[in-house]
Amino acid sequence: MHIVADVIYVMVGAAVVLVVFDSALRTFVLPRGVITVLSRIVFVQARHVFDLFAREGRTYAARDRVMALYGPVSLFGLVFVWMAMVIFGFTCIYRGALDVSSWTRAFELSGSAFFTLGFASVTTGVPSYVLVFIEAATGLGLLTLLIAYLPTIYGAFSRRELAVSKLATRAGTPPSAVELLQRYHAINWIADLPVLWADWEDWFTDVAETHTSLSVLVFFRSPNPDRSWITAAGALLDAASLAQSTLSIPQSPQAGLCIRAGTLALREIADFYRIPYDPDPPPDGPISIARSEFDEAYQSLGGAGVAVRPDRERCWRNFAGWRVNYDSVLVGLAGVTMAPYAPWSSDRSLRHRPRVVRRRPRATPR
Repeated sequence: MHIVADVIYVMVGAAVVLVVFDSALRTFVLPRGVITVLSRIVFVQARHVFDLFAREGRTYAARDRVMALYGPVSLFGLVFVWMAMVIFGFTCIYRGALDVSSWTRAFELSGSAFFTLGFASVTTGVPSYVLVFIEAATGLGLLTLLIAYLPTIYGAFSRRELAVSKLATRAGTPPSAVELLQRYHAINWIADLPVLWADWEDWFTDVAETHTSLSVLVFFRSPNPDRSWITAAGALLDAASLAQSTLSIPQSPQAGLCIRAGTLALREIADFYRIPYDPDPPPDGPISIARSEFDEAYQSLGGAGVAVRPDRERCWRNFAGWRVNYDSVLVGLAGVTMAPYAPWSSDRSLRHRPRVVRRRPRATPR
C-alpha cells in the first residue's frame, strides 16, 4: 500500500511539472498563437478580479487606470502560478521517489532546489541529485524565459504604439475616419493616401503576428488613456472603406489590400479569443453602422470640400460591403479590451458611454 501511494505521488508530481513545461513552451517559445488551458484559466480569473474593480470606477479614466495593470499583472501571475506548480510537483516527487519522512521536509527540499538556495540537503545518491538538478534548471529556465520574453513584448508594443500615436496627429483623439480624410484633403494629401494604406498594411501584418504569438499584448494599453490600438485600427479601416466607396477618387488597389490585411489580422486575434463572426458575410449583411450615421459622414465630408460621389445610395451599399468584413470582430475586440470611446468602433461596445464633445469646425487653411 505504501509503494502504491509513492507511485501515485510521483505520477501526480510529474504530471504537474509536465503541464507547466507545456504551458511555458507554448507561451514563450512556440511562434504561433496557441493558448493552453492553464494560461486561459489564469487570465480569465484575473480578468474577473479586474472587472470587479473596474466596475467601481465612475469614469472611464478610473476604469482605465485599473485595466492598465491587467496585462502585466496577469503575465507575472502566470509565471508565479508556474513556479508554485513546479514546487508542488517536485514536492510530490520527493515524497514518493526519495521516501522523505514528511511533506514539510519534501516541501523544504523542493523550495531549496527550485530557488537554488541550497540550504536543504538531500540524501546521497544519483537519483536524488538528478531530481534536484532538474528542478533547479527548471526554476532558472522559467526566469530566463520571462526575462527574454519581456524585451520582445515591449519591442512589439513600441512598434504598435508608434503608429497609433502618429495616427492621432492625422485622425484626432479619439480617432475618426471622417476627420482623417478631411485633414488629408485640407493639406492636399488625398493623392498620397495609397502611401498611408501601404504603411498600415504592414502594421496590420505585424499586429496579426505579434498579438497572437504574444497574446498578452492585446491587453497592453496605450500610454495615452484616450488612445487604443483597436480604435486606431477601426478608424483606419473605415477611412479606407470610405475612400473606396464614397470619395470621388480613382479606386486604389492598396486600399483594398489594407482592408484585407486589417480584416485578416482582427479575425486571427478574434479566433484566439473565441470571438464569433461570420467568416464569409454577404455584401448586404448587417453592420453596426446605421444609415443615418453614414449620411452624416457623407455630408460632413462634402461640407469640408472633399469630393464625394453623387450617388449616395450606391456609396452606402459599397461602404457597407467593405465594413461587413471586419465589423463584428472590430466591435468584439473593442469590448474585450475595454477600449476608450471612439466613433464607429468602441462606441458600439462600451457600457458606459461618455458624453461626446463636438469639435468646433476648423478654419480652412489657405
